[in-house]
Amino acid sequence: MVIPKENEDLIAGFTAESVFNFLGGKYRATYRPLNDAIIAGRLRGAAGVVGCNNPNVKHNYAHIEMAKELIKNDVLVVVTGCSAIADAEAGLLQPETAFKYAGKGLQEICEAVGIPPILHVGSCVDNSRILITLTNVVNEGGLGEDISDLPVAGAAPEWMSEKAISIGFYFVASGVFTVFGTPHPILGSKNVTDLVCGGLEEMVGGKFAFESDPIKAAHLMIEHMNKKRQALKLKPMMYE
Repeated sequence: MVIPKENEDLIAGFTAESVFNFLGGKYRATYRPLNDAIIAGRLRGAAGVVGCNNPNVKHNYAHIEMAKELIKNDVLVVVTGCSAIADAEAGLLQPETAFKYAGKGLQEICEAVGIPPILHVGSCVDNSRILITLTNVVNEGGLGEDISDLPVAGAAPEWMSEKAISIGFYFVASGVFTVFGTPHPILGSKNVTDLVCGGLEEMVGGKFAFESDPIKAAHLMIEHMNKKRQALKLKPMMYE
């Protein structure tokens, strides 16, 4: 076994509760700056990138490339578990990362608040807490009445276990557009594929998509955010 000698710094510890203080300070803790940044077009939206590594995919590749593509397009990314470790190993969980990879709007947010463009929000068992964060965004106001109204998306670019399927389903059931990377067995059934990739949206507000290429998958997420922004009649993106 060869253990690499290289190491990378990272900033972690972002939670649904601590974001209040990061954005508003100790005495005016609030999600308002995040909502305002999305409304004004400084941020396009937010994405959760989670899930395991998959031996059928080049190690860490899909996690890292998807995250880079999203932040380049002014999407704030939150990560958990193996995906967070992949980004940390690539040096992406540092505030300085914004000035190398992020779009101008996201750069401004990171500089003002002092955060990385990709936020480590916990282990894989903390995925449900991303939904708490989204609930806080809805409750803050100005971005619709339900999680399904928000310009947000989720992804598991290298999923490999049944656990990832259950996590994906509760995100979809909560109204989040969710992209899975490596091919899924249900694609063998047209009826089931039509249901999870379309019919579910009419019932619960969220749906699945399947795309192995992390860049193409990122743009599916970006396209979804743009549609949600249009539906909310938000301002155009500030730097496009």
